[in-house]
Amino acid sequence: MAKEVVTPQDEMLASAQTQGENFFEKNSKMVVVAIVVIFVLAAAIFGYKKVIVEPRNVKGQEMLFEAQYQFESQTADFALALNGDENTPGFAQVVEQYGNTPAGNLARMYAASCALRLGDFDQAQKYINSYKNVKGVPGAIINAMAAGIKGEIAVEKGDNAGAAKLFEQAAKSNENDFTTPMYLRKAALAYRAAGDAAKADALLKVIAEEYPSSFDARDAQKLVD
Repeated sequence: MAKEVVTPQDEMLASAQTQGENFFEKNSKMVVVAIVVIFVLAAAIFGYKKVIVEPRNVKGQEMLFEAQYQFESQTADFALALNGDENTPGFAQVVEQYGNTPAGNLARMYAASCALRLGDFDQAQKYINSYKNVKGVPGAIINAMAAGIKGEIAVEKGDNAGAAKLFEQAAKSNENDFTTPMYLRKAALAYRAAGDAAKADALLKVIAEEYPSSFDARDAQKLVD
């Protein structure tokens, strides 16, 4: 009978298997505990989201809705929408109390817009810089608006070249027939204010040629002519 040949590879595999078995035998309790800990942490994270995060976001959304009413009213009160009063919560309160929720994040953009309209550009900058871009199609529109607010702040602070780039970013964030030509026109005006007439005219021609039915196309054509 031929003697079985044991290769070095076979010896290594056998040794590794033995070591693995010995390790589990010596450390079985530790391994089990580690697995339990992983499951507990996973359950804790899931529970935290369900029990803590989601209810907080719902409360934040309720407060946000009340502030939005003041912001979007025909007789909008931007000071009240931002700071609230004893009866009405403001965006600042939503940010302070629920800043780590999606509602709180959206409130930052609204708060920046209010501060901008009230002439407090530093406060507007603070709020919009803490806004975090969100995912999804609706989120892209909101992200475009956030970039637009940054552009408006830059204009107010005299940085027309920086504002133009921010408006272009806003135009590209979500290409559509409403916000894209609007921000392209703002970018063109900012470029002109910065002394770059060629860049301004190029953007105005884009509006006239690619968005001819938009509200901004008429103004774009007049500015080019």
